[in-house]
Amino acid sequence: MPTPRKPSARQQSPFEESPYPPIAEQFDNMEFSDMAPNFGGTRPQSLQTDVSDMDSIMKSPVMDTFEFETGPYASPGSSRVPSGPGLPSRPGPTKATNPYRQTTPKLSDAFERSIEYSEEPPDASRDPPHIQLHLPDNHTGHEGDTMKRHRWGTQRTKKGKPAGMARSKTLRWKRQTSQKPLSRRNSTDHVDEDESDDENDRKNELRTIYFNLPLPDDLLDPSTREPVATYPRNKVRTTKYTPLSFVPKNLAFQFKNVANVYFLILIVMGFFSIFGVPNPAVSAVPLIVIVVITAVKDAIEDSRRTLLDAEVNNTPTHILQGVENANTSDDNISAWRRFKKACTRGVVVTFRYFNGVFTKDGRVQRTRDKEEAARKDAPRKLFQRDSFDSYMSDDRRKSFQMADLSNPFTDSNAVNTILDPSLPLDTSVRFRKLYWKSVKVGDIVRIHNNDEIPADVAILATSDADGACYVETKNLDGETNLKVRQALKCGGRLQRAADCSRMKFWLESEGPHANLYSYQGNLKWERGEVSNEAITINNMLLRGCSLRNTKWAVGIVVFTGTDTKIVLNAGITPTKRSRITRELNVSVLLNFVLLFVICFVSGIVNGVYYARKNESRQFYEFGDIANGAAANGIVGCFVAVILYQSLVPISLYISIEIIKTAQAFFIYSDVLMYYARLDYPCTPKSWNISDDLGQIEYIFSDKTGTLTQNVMEYKKCTINGITYGRAYTEALAGMRKRQGIDVESEGARERELIRIDKDVMLEKLHAINRNPQLTEAKVTFVSSEYVDDLNGAKGGYQQKCNEHFMLTLALCHSVIAEPSKTDPDKLVYKAQSPDEAALVGTARDTGFTFLLRTKKGLVVNVQGEDKEYQILNTLEFNSTRKRMSAIVKIPSANPSEPPKALLICKGADSIIYSRLRKDNDQDLLERTALHLEEFATEGLRTLCIAQRELSWTEYEEWNRKHEIALAAITKREEKMEEVADSIERELILLGGTAIEDRLQDGVPDSIAILGQAGIKLWVLTGDKVETAINIGFSCNLLGNDMELLVIKTEGEDIARLVDGSQEPKMIVDALITKYLAKFQLQGSMEELVAAKGDHTPPNPNFGVVIDGDALKLALQGETQRKFLLLCKQCKAVLCCRVSPAQKAAVVKMVKETLDVMTLAIGDGSNDVAMIQAADVGVGIAGEEGRQAVMSSDYAIGQFRFLTRLILVHGRWSYKRLSEMVPCFFYKNVIFSIALFWYGIYNDFDGSYLFEYTYLMFYNLAFTSIPVVLMGIVDQDVSDVVSLLVPQLYKTGILRSEWTITKFWWYMGDGLYQSVISFYFPYLCFYKGFVGMDGLTRDHRFWMGMYVATIAAAACNIYILFHQYRWDWLLSLLVAVSILLVFGWTGVWTSFTSSQEFYNAASQVYGSASFWVCLFVGIMACILPRFAYDFAQKLYFPKDVDIVRECVARGDFAAYPLNYDPTDPDRVKISDYSRGKSMDAPRMSMSSDVSSMVTATVGGTDLNITRPNRSTMLSGYGSPSLFETYGEGFPEAEARTSLERTRRSMAEERGPMRRSMDRPRTSLEIPSVTTAVGLIKTLSNGRQVL
Repeated sequence: MPTPRKPSARQQSPFEESPYPPIAEQFDNMEFSDMAPNFGGTRPQSLQTDVSDMDSIMKSPVMDTFEFETGPYASPGSSRVPSGPGLPSRPGPTKATNPYRQTTPKLSDAFERSIEYSEEPPDASRDPPHIQLHLPDNHTGHEGDTMKRHRWGTQRTKKGKPAGMARSKTLRWKRQTSQKPLSRRNSTDHVDEDESDDENDRKNELRTIYFNLPLPDDLLDPSTREPVATYPRNKVRTTKYTPLSFVPKNLAFQFKNVANVYFLILIVMGFFSIFGVPNPAVSAVPLIVIVVITAVKDAIEDSRRTLLDAEVNNTPTHILQGVENANTSDDNISAWRRFKKACTRGVVVTFRYFNGVFTKDGRVQRTRDKEEAARKDAPRKLFQRDSFDSYMSDDRRKSFQMADLSNPFTDSNAVNTILDPSLPLDTSVRFRKLYWKSVKVGDIVRIHNNDEIPADVAILATSDADGACYVETKNLDGETNLKVRQALKCGGRLQRAADCSRMKFWLESEGPHANLYSYQGNLKWERGEVSNEAITINNMLLRGCSLRNTKWAVGIVVFTGTDTKIVLNAGITPTKRSRITRELNVSVLLNFVLLFVICFVSGIVNGVYYARKNESRQFYEFGDIANGAAANGIVGCFVAVILYQSLVPISLYISIEIIKTAQAFFIYSDVLMYYARLDYPCTPKSWNISDDLGQIEYIFSDKTGTLTQNVMEYKKCTINGITYGRAYTEALAGMRKRQGIDVESEGARERELIRIDKDVMLEKLHAINRNPQLTEAKVTFVSSEYVDDLNGAKGGYQQKCNEHFMLTLALCHSVIAEPSKTDPDKLVYKAQSPDEAALVGTARDTGFTFLLRTKKGLVVNVQGEDKEYQILNTLEFNSTRKRMSAIVKIPSANPSEPPKALLICKGADSIIYSRLRKDNDQDLLERTALHLEEFATEGLRTLCIAQRELSWTEYEEWNRKHEIALAAITKREEKMEEVADSIERELILLGGTAIEDRLQDGVPDSIAILGQAGIKLWVLTGDKVETAINIGFSCNLLGNDMELLVIKTEGEDIARLVDGSQEPKMIVDALITKYLAKFQLQGSMEELVAAKGDHTPPNPNFGVVIDGDALKLALQGETQRKFLLLCKQCKAVLCCRVSPAQKAAVVKMVKETLDVMTLAIGDGSNDVAMIQAADVGVGIAGEEGRQAVMSSDYAIGQFRFLTRLILVHGRWSYKRLSEMVPCFFYKNVIFSIALFWYGIYNDFDGSYLFEYTYLMFYNLAFTSIPVVLMGIVDQDVSDVVSLLVPQLYKTGILRSEWTITKFWWYMGDGLYQSVISFYFPYLCFYKGFVGMDGLTRDHRFWMGMYVATIAAAACNIYILFHQYRWDWLLSLLVAVSILLVFGWTGVWTSFTSSQEFYNAASQVYGSASFWVCLFVGIMACILPRFAYDFAQKLYFPKDVDIVRECVARGDFAAYPLNYDPTDPDRVKISDYSRGKSMDAPRMSMSSDVSSMVTATVGGTDLNITRPNRSTMLSGYGSPSLFETYGEGFPEAEARTSLERTRRSMAEERGPMRRSMDRPRTSLEIPSVTTAVGLIKTLSNGRQVL
């Protein structure tokens, strides 16, 4: 490890000791008011001015929004004492000097202030009088003791919206109201040409909401005087059925099966005697059983959704009562609706009763409910507040705890608020606790901290002093970081519920649409003239979000129920049917065609027979049934339909339902998919699509909470050019694995060293300070070396560097500290970003604990001592700025001298490097850049920390611009950004941090295994591009040798790839076309048709990265076809910043265009749309919400369980059903066609060859058990082998197990065996014979016994031969099924009730001819198929046949039972065993699958590419110096310096870990951190400066 470097003579380090005496010693003698901005009676530059200066300021247009409380420009009614004739001004700064070379403040020594919590708070009156500016946007002005925030909390781009997003620039308001527009610009408003035509986009359906005002006549029905507009209820239903609609809707769904309709018709026909059905009632039993069992299954599936819906709709919320809501009519409940409500209540009560009586948990809950009811009935204490209202008077109570809210308005400014003081105050107005389903458009609702938002609400007021509130939007966009929302300025005076009675306003709103990042509206009120305030998405709380770190928020409901954005993005819960079930209808229709043919033939033959004369029937029959040959032929045709009805097997559907129910039970019972942490097993919610799990080709996954835990862990940092921290990340393990390293042994060794180092580190930290906030189990930054340097091991200089660095992390943030619910003595950090919480948490662990926020700034415990630091300004982070800054006051060592300010800036490494000063230490820059490159190589998220010291004059000048920008009416955001940008320059680099976004357990292994199975994984996330790419590398979805094809709509680097138009749509199309050329494609329709049949793995060297703005354009017109073809050629696809509707659109595009099976997996409400759009939807039961689970088909606890769900249960289900269905058709063809052969010899008169019970029991008992068991328990290979050889799954992707060709082969088998089954007995009976008792054996039922026994026995043996798994149980059941034929015949014929069949068993079974015929017939039936299967497995083996041979040989014997390669705690398999079982056998898996020629059992070959010399010298795969820039390039010298630094660092601490090749990108991606790129950014930034 190198020793700390002292700064050179020409370069002053940011950590150099100050030449001034310690400033901290003077804090005890300073007044508290000295901490305010008016230091020593000196005001900031913006406020120390004379009257002439004020005249010039007052003439400025921006000052129209200011209100002065003192001085000659004081507003009427101002109460503050004037400040006097003028404020003394300090002379301007002397000759400019470099403050960094004079002194660099050390935070822990220079601008800290110890505080005593026992003292009284300072008296604000000690501040000298000053001019108070009332600024718009809830800015508190320059009040001295209040920190100011520079907010862009939810801004997506500089324009406040996603670039290119279709939206109305302004609203085209209805002209029907009598109010005059504020300006003429409304008349020229237009809608963008690329406005979406989506059915959920009803933006132009404008609505006007009135509060405490009557509706205009044009919004009322002239006859009823009721509102014309109707809005949906806030009650949302995700279920498929209701108690009333269940029976008709379920029956309609079931009778979509052609076979069900067919059998219903046959049952009805059977009740007419003309068709000769012996017992029509009995024939109806099978269909009734099928319908009832299916209905019960569907009811159980839907019941959980019903209960979850009831829980959501009955969630309590607070709604304002006492002010009439004129926007909706009174809820007059009709008799029909009352009936429906009664039915629903009845179902709920019945369910709860049975649940409370028959389940243990239900009985416990009933006991709790009784205790709660008894407690509620207890006598109430005086003034005890109930759940709805308060008994306190208004004098003793504030309606929603707003007493401490500072009022930003004076009486003279009352016109700028919606509260009209001239209106009487109605004290009867109260907030009442009601339910979500009771919320209506126009209601005023109150939301408390941690409550979910019941509807889309426009914020009127919050508990925060500046009207801000924090929301968590995880259910909407998957992000758990908190976002800032702002209340409308006009509602700032709202303090009590009674104040709402003084509000009169109307809200003009755009119509509902699904865009989560766009909303436009206007709130208007009138007192003399119409006032207006615009409403944007930043002023909205959307349904599904949760209020965080805010006591309360009050707003007006704009959209309810199905109009809310979350529901518009979710869509309607679809009814899904598996692919085999859908294709089964085709097979059934083909059987219908066959049935029609044989029935048509039967009818014609029978009609011809009745047309012939001189037949015996004329002597023994008295006429005919239909009175005519033609009519008899028609009747004979329908008789044949009933006779051959089993050709379309009704029992097939009930068998499939039984099989799928059993498969769902097996999935639920699989302990290897049980998540113990949440006590959650894999839960099938749709039981009828398990076979679809075995055909998945595309998986669409969310990122946050699905692939990751969304837990950020601080792992490493670089301070003053020295790196600290030990970690073995998932990305590093994946990179090392691709290099051929045994990562299991290396990882175990590294983790053990980390554990030892952590113990040493904690021991040393405790020796420094017994930090009460330190939780050892939560420490993620492990570096005993850092603690040694904190104790001065490398000298006092590095010690101060480390202290200063951690203190900056504890000061520059927006974190809020709250007591832990489990341990009140511990603090929990709530942040807008989990990264920020990780940074502050690490500072806490190392002894710099952030404790609380004050009006002045922050309180930090520094190594056991509480100190307060004044934060003058906070410039917050957003996705456009990619940085955050805090300006801290540094008190002067000499009271007569002005203080200083220190700007601390943290942000993306490229952003910070572009803003550094020229005279930064070059060696420090290069070392830090190389460290950041190393961190990024290991998959860590990097940030840079820098600072800038400001003289007080510089700060005052900047603050004046800041306040003017904040007061701007137009282009406020742009001006604020410009002001912030001006000060966040000329920075001094301090160091960098590295944070790991923790993946869920086993995610990299799962993705790798799914990829080997031929499954393509696309990531659809609402998160940033940078974050998604980092996760892509961490989970091995992206490789270091992969070229990333970037699709975006703007950027300087686009010009070199795209020529011509700068229109975003043309840019996206041109980029896609250019990328397609890499694959020799043009995006034509012919190529798309060819792509549908191409299931080969995509090119592993390419990946696509696209953001939401570009994706919207890529999904339009012909560009969509090109985009799909491009993505199909790439191994990885990352869609970032996409909305829920865009996720669903991508899923539908792939599913419908390529005709493939898709699966979507997510954990939040933002994933519901794509979960419902996919063939199979999987929800992850996260710790923070179950929204995705409610709408999913399968619910799991972790992503890694998806591998087992698909590759094991899915493949088994598909393979079982693919074999069971054709076997079912085959066995029915044998029996039915045998009757047809018999009809040839009786002129198809409809007589039965078999005794009637044979017809009933053939499918019910004789042949049903083996084929059903095949569909339930058959296994070709075990679950362990299925996971170790995922290539076996490709047969499901190709859908080669169930095809029409296979169907016809099995039908042909059945046809052949029906010939054998009938004609072998026929030949025995051809001449007739007499038994030993002298009785003849030529009765048709006797012959039917021969035929039925041969058919049943041959069928069961045939099914046994097609089973992969033979065990004693299956063999026994096959034998029992065959013996049932003999048993039933013997029992039934022993009773006289069998009539003419009486005693047939003893006569037939006592005949030797029967046994000879039976044996020969079975052999003749089975032998051809047996010979074919034997030859196929011997000479043309399939992949599974070879793997089964390897299993039998013992190649997988080393793996224990229930081995799971995705389990991080799996048993370690020795290298010897792995070599024997996995790497040794190289098997030829040649089959009809062209894409799967060879494979390695349990793994893939390691293609290790040795890097060339230039790559090794360039670290993270960056090209060598002269290859990139050439010898004469001006920056060659800088790059040469970087290489020298790299070699120097390698000599100091050994070779740095690096990837073997860097990912190449077609366009710039900020997330790829390289040292060369950072140094280049530094150079470009200096050119800009």
